[in-house]
Amino acid sequence: MAPAAALSLLVAVALMVVRSCTAADDAGSVDLWPMPKSVTQGEQTLHVSKDLKMTADGSKYADVKAIIKDAFQRMVTVIDLDHVINGSYQGLPLLTGVNVIVHLPGDELNFGVDESYNLSVPATGNPLYAQIEAQTVFGALHALETFSQLCNFDFSSRLIELHSAPWIITDMPRFPYRGLLIDTSRHYLPVPVIKSVIDSMTYSKLNVLHWHIVDEQSFPIEIPSYPKLWNGAYSYSERYTTDDAIDIVQYAEKRGVNVLAEIDVPGHALSWGVGYPSLWPSATCKEPLDVSSDFTFQLINGILSDFSKVFKFKFVHLGGDEVNTDCWTSTPRIKAWLTQHGMNASDAYRYFVLKAQKIAKSHGYDIINWEETFNNFGDKLDRKTVVHNWLGGGVAQKVVAAGLRCIVSNQDKWYLDHLEVTWEGFYMNEPLKNINKPEQQKLVLGGEVCMWGEHIDASDIQQTIWPRAAAAAERLWTPFEKLAKEWEIATLSARLARFRCLLNQRGIAAGPVTGYGRSAPAEPSSCIKQ
Repeated sequence: MAPAAALSLLVAVALMVVRSCTAADDAGSVDLWPMPKSVTQGEQTLHVSKDLKMTADGSKYADVKAIIKDAFQRMVTVIDLDHVINGSYQGLPLLTGVNVIVHLPGDELNFGVDESYNLSVPATGNPLYAQIEAQTVFGALHALETFSQLCNFDFSSRLIELHSAPWIITDMPRFPYRGLLIDTSRHYLPVPVIKSVIDSMTYSKLNVLHWHIVDEQSFPIEIPSYPKLWNGAYSYSERYTTDDAIDIVQYAEKRGVNVLAEIDVPGHALSWGVGYPSLWPSATCKEPLDVSSDFTFQLINGILSDFSKVFKFKFVHLGGDEVNTDCWTSTPRIKAWLTQHGMNASDAYRYFVLKAQKIAKSHGYDIINWEETFNNFGDKLDRKTVVHNWLGGGVAQKVVAAGLRCIVSNQDKWYLDHLEVTWEGFYMNEPLKNINKPEQQKLVLGGEVCMWGEHIDASDIQQTIWPRAAAAAERLWTPFEKLAKEWEIATLSARLARFRCLLNQRGIAAGPVTGYGRSAPAEPSSCIKQ
């Protein structure tokens, strides 16, 4: 064929594809969560082979760790949903496989790694293959999740169907940090439960598990440098070994999820003194940690040294919130130390936080601190500090104006233990509210929903997290212009309800969309109406 004729044919085919596709800007016409950056779809129904194959023609990623291979198999499993696929493909358009092209060979899950992808599902071809193209393996993981949401089991044909082909999806996250906090101090969460939470995060493209490991109530994790610390666990069996932590981190990394470890100092640390009582100001006044003792900081150094061998994320969370300094000023020897060093209680609080920051930096970490540190002495914080907002709105605006980075988790909107906050409130919480300068907007890394553990444990954590966390996940992933506006929120509920049903089908105990957090179904009805 002459070049001109070939070009004419390509143009004609392209025009046919464009005409067959309908722009899917209306969120109600696309059952995907979170909504991708750009979607076009057609009208053809395909059938997905029960022997769906994965190829990597043109990929530069060797998949030595089997990250894509394992993710593909997980995707096939959730598509099947344990149904028996035994219908006949005779005469039906059959999607034979998925070709995954990853352009970069590396698989280090660094902060800010490229998570973008392109996904196309053609309506014609022999053999018929979907195509995924991504810069990194982690973008490819997101593409596989999106592909899985295009597929449905058909009860008439007993086959997996994929409607509305051809699909052309271009996607990337709005924010690099999209987090979920779990709290294993207030109630112990077994390792399989933590892994289930990680799995559930990937379904809505959350990418940071903030592990609030220890608090005043318990110290459940092994610290080899100071082995008596986990004497502060609730019981002998409610603990995590170092190998457990490594296993959790590796499990998460293979799914594109970073694990952010937190030790909250100097407050919230009463449990530390069970194993090492000298950390307490006195036997009768046990919090915050003794600011006057060199041993306190030697122990923090040991913890962070051990952490650096397990938790490879760029950041460590050092807490710094809700510090009541009364034990310092009411303990004679600490009061004398303060006087000797010309400090009052506020000075000592700042001294403690800044010294802990230096220790964390010495182990290669950037630091995240709760917002009280910024509110009290923001100009003294290390310039690499990320300020974690939680008390209320307006803080992020002040933080980025001061040139520091910020993560948004304001408790009135994004605390999952606040059961009175509906999914609509989660969805409408905008991290960039009143932040209009582009250079300041870049300092907002993203946001995090927080599942504090005072009133949850393994029995009810998932139904408290979901589906409200998914509402925040779309806010953090989807381009601002594609997000539903306040007057459009009612049209969004059907798509979220379908996603909640998808979570249930995948074994995630997500609560109903209607009502408040962790509510029960009101009456007998279809899943999509709850």
